[in-house]
Amino acid sequence: MFYCCGMTDAGTVRKRNEDAFLIDRKVITSGGRECHIDAPFIAAVADGVSGESSGEVASKMALKLLSANNSHDREKILSIHHGLQKHGLTHRTENMQTTLCALAADSDGKAFMINVGDSRMYLYRHGIIKQLSRDQSLVQILYEQGHITPEQRINHSDRNIILPVLGNLDRDPEPQIEEISGGLLHGDIIVICSDGLSDHLTSGEFEDILAAPKKLPRRLKDMIERAKFNGSEDNITVVAVTCLKK
Repeated sequence: MFYCCGMTDAGTVRKRNEDAFLIDRKVITSGGRECHIDAPFIAAVADGVSGESSGEVASKMALKLLSANNSHDREKILSIHHGLQKHGLTHRTENMQTTLCALAADSDGKAFMINVGDSRMYLYRHGIIKQLSRDQSLVQILYEQGHITPEQRINHSDRNIILPVLGNLDRDPEPQIEEISGGLLHGDIIVICSDGLSDHLTSGEFEDILAAPKKLPRRLKDMIERAKFNGSEDNITVVAVTCLKK
């Protein structure tokens, strides 16, 4: 049994919310949702690429296609990508793009991380938070090659340049799909979020908020408010999934 909750916020500056999230086959584009759910299921966040055509359409459509079944292999993710390409070309909104970060839990007790772009997945276990996804971005490449420091990565001028994501017309994305070693344990919390949150919270802030003796939706709300306080001007979306029992 799992408990899932999520919320999305347009933020302090932008008029449109290009983020969306998926819980229990329902795509949410405003407000929040919470539910108890058994595996198999998929929970996900999608962040429409700002500056491209119809980012809010791309994020919502990607999650609807993802929710059609619980398949999480590379072919499924690329079929979503090609679906966005086709929709954009036929509706004159070409190059509509979105990131995707998702948790897929199956009935065998296995859990998988799916990532395309720079939205993120974290595992919070025993008071420590660990990033599971790898940012598919220029800044991440520069960091891995040793050209910039962790501190420079946070405020780098090219931090918004990401590798091909779902819907890109020039090149197919390379989905990162990995099994979470050992599955999810009782008390674990998986956090999935758009970069409007992750770019403006430190690991210590994540841990302090998640450790607070509050209901999980309140803790997510506190994350969003802290990110705004720390200067986030982007749309902000966060989903949490916790394992109640095996």
